[in-house]
This record gives sequence, structure tokens and C-alpha cells, in this order.
Amino acid sequence: PECRGRLTRCADVRTRYVEDVPDDLQPICTAHVIHRDWCPRCRKRVEPRVTAALPGATLGNQTLALSAWLHYGLGHTLAQVIDVFNYQLQLKLTPGGLLQAWYRLQEALFPWYAGIQREALASAVLHADETGWRVQGKTRWLWCFSTGESTYYMIDRKRGSPALARFFAGEFAGTLVSDFWGAYNFVQCGARQTCLVHLLRDLEHVERYKHPGPQWPEFAKQLRRLVGDAIRLRKKVELSPDEFASRRRRLDVRLAGLNDASWDDVEACRLVKRLRRHRDDLFTFLDRPNVPFDNNHAERAIRPAVVIRKNSYCNRSERGADAQAVLMSVYRTLKQRGHDPITAIRQALETQLATGSLPPLPPKNTAAG
Repeated sequence: PECRGRLTRCADVRTRYVEDVPDDLQPICTAHVIHRDWCPRCRKRVEPRVTAALPGATLGNQTLALSAWLHYGLGHTLAQVIDVFNYQLQLKLTPGGLLQAWYRLQEALFPWYAGIQREALASAVLHADETGWRVQGKTRWLWCFSTGESTYYMIDRKRGSPALARFFAGEFAGTLVSDFWGAYNFVQCGARQTCLVHLLRDLEHVERYKHPGPQWPEFAKQLRRLVGDAIRLRKKVELSPDEFASRRRRLDVRLAGLNDASWDDVEACRLVKRLRRHRDDLFTFLDRPNVPFDNNHAERAIRPAVVIRKNSYCNRSERGADAQAVLMSVYRTLKQRGHDPITAIRQALETQLATGSLPPLPPKNTAAG
């Protein structure tokens, strides 16, 4: 093959395996011949349930779960999902018909959505974050409440306390981890942890884009050392309980001294005002072992929604926004728990159609890690 010369025949061979998707994929059309009988007691015709599709739907549960996963789980646009089915999978779909199918799926899976909210409110540590969203071209807000095993998305008109009152029906007994957005101060909770990484970012932002005064270097130095010492103290597992408690108290003394000092710099005064407001929320992670010092978990949980926002330009109707929040929460939670979302939803729909009730949300799949 290279020099075009004569070869000496050998017995040496090798095996190569190639996996691919065939280009002649064909959808399966199943005809359900349903026998109907008359019920004298109910005085109506009755028939057995078909578990392969939702009532009145022409798309099977597998196709419904797959299409919704592509849109709400992976962030593909409606047009892209249509192209995948129309060309590669040879299943002709229309945008209007697919949207109506997703709305039916939202209604069917709404008990899971409500269950995710209940689990979040019953958790020991809850991470919260928010970002902008658009519905019918108007500004809305996407709220994200996440734990280690579930994520709840909510699209609301407000970014303030009314939106949080919609999610927190009562007092939250656990620890709320968030940034310094003022609306979170209205949540009644057992404890709070504000993100120290956000605090360090504010210092960098001031030094890069603002023009702080002469006192700023000393203020920034003390605050950075305070935050750094607190984070390092969390990692020192070799300390005795008494020594740990002593260093923990010294952090509070240093924080009080930083707050009580006279600072003339405008940016320093702004951050001191924040420190005074959250003086009890900065070092909660030292008192509760399962609480982190940052809010990276919520930022990672909200990132898939940000990607979807960039791809799909949000929602064109309030109905679409409701479906977005419900299905995005379900798919994200199933991924966190290590489940195949398509199989899990298909099996749940079949159970609901057979028994009349949706099974519980699958727990964490320990076999999947």
C-alpha cells in the first residue's frame, strides 16, 4: 500500500470493531385494537388503558421523553429537535404538535416537580441562585434551588422577596447558602452561609475597575487575610476541639475589629456595611461541617439553564415558561441521581397510565456513582 512492492504473505491479522447508527432508521407504528364493553353500573362504554402513549397522543412515550430531553435537558432549540426527528430518525414532527405533547408531559410529571420542591425544603443545606430570563420579550427571573440530589427551577416575574415567598411556604429549618443578594435576607431559615468567593471577587472588581482611596489597600489586605484564614481553618482537621474553638472565636474578634474601624474610603464603607449586615452568616461553614464556604453548587446547577437561555432565547409564552421550569427541573434532578432520563420517564408514564398515579421520583442511583 505504500511502496507498491511485492508482499510476503503472513498469518498476522487484527480485528477492528466499528459502531455506528444506520441511515435507514424507521419509526415503529403500532396499531392498538382496543375492545370496548358496556358497563351497566357506570352506564358508559369502558376500555382497557393503553400504556404506550398519553391519552389522545400519537407520539409514544419513548419519543416524547427523548424529544423533551433534547430540548429541556440538553438545550437544543425546537427547530433542532424537529430536524433530528425529521431527518435522522425519519419521524415527521411539527413544532405545534411537539409543543402540545411537551405540555401534556409537563402535566403528567408535575407531581415530581412538587416533590422536588418538598425535598429541597426538607434538606439540611440548600443552595440558591437567580439569573435573568425572558418571557414574551419581557424580563423575568429564573430561580434555582439545589441540593446534592435535586434541583428546582422556578420562573417568576419578581427578583425580590415575593418570589422567595412563593417557594418558601414557611420557615426553612436548614442552612441557606447564597450570594449577598438582599432578597435572601427575608427568608426565615435555621442558618445562612453567604458566599465568600463573591466577597473576594468584589475586592478584585474594586481594584480592577474602581478608583479606591489610600485606605483601600489596608482594608482589602485585612479582609483577604480574614477570609483566607477562615477557609484554611476549615481544612485543619488535626486541631483539637478546644484549639479549633479558640481560633474560631478569634475570627469573630477580627471581623468585629474590621467592622468597627473608621474607614473613609467609599468602597471600603460599602463592603463594611455588607459585612455588618451578614456578620452572622460569614463563618457558618466552620460551625456546620456539611456547609460549604461558597455557592459554587448553585452556580453549577443554574449553568445548564443559562446555556438553554442562550440557545433558545427563553420562552414565548407563560405556558411555555411553566413547562420550562417543570421539565428542566425533572431532567436535571434525574441526571443528578444517575438515572437514564428517557428510560425513567417512559417507565413512569407507563406506570401512571396503568395504575392512574405517577410513581415516586426515583432515588439516587448508587450503582451509577
